[in-house]
Amino acid sequence: MRVDVEQRAMKAKEYFCEGYNCAQSVVLAYSDFFSQDASSLASLSAPFGGGMGRLREVCGAVSGMSMIAGALTASSNPLDPSSKKNCYALVQNFAEKFREMNGAIVCRTLLGLDREKDVPIPEARTEQYYKKRPCAMLVADAARIVGEYLNNLPENIR
Repeated sequence: MRVDVEQRAMKAKEYFCEGYNCAQSVVLAYSDFFSQDASSLASLSAPFGGGMGRLREVCGAVSGMSMIAGALTASSNPLDPSSKKNCYALVQNFAEKFREMNGAIVCRTLLGLDREKDVPIPEARTEQYYKKRPCAMLVADAARIVGEYLNNLPENIR
């Protein structure tokens, strides 16, 4: 099954513009790859917004891709080093592609912030908020990276 990369990118962007955070937006754009329902996925990915709880560390879009990597590599056995290796390799692959596209994977760097963390209160999603933040574009980039990866897998693996 090929995925429509641009449709997934637009869906991630739409989720972000509906008020979901970066991680949620990417994960929800690929919710059909998870065994959980969308509401559970939104809850599980909620803490990763704002670079993990507005700590401004790893971008939520990258965290969302990492969650998808876990779903794709089925690395649930703690005693299986090869599944861990496959998962970590995919996370690094996704992160490197994101870094190549955007110059960084750290939230504060991507947003041009000079502080290490923010207050835990999210900003209101106003027109000004969307104008000053590249986040909608970043979640679309993350969704594209995942889609391109999926489309490059051999048909029998998808």
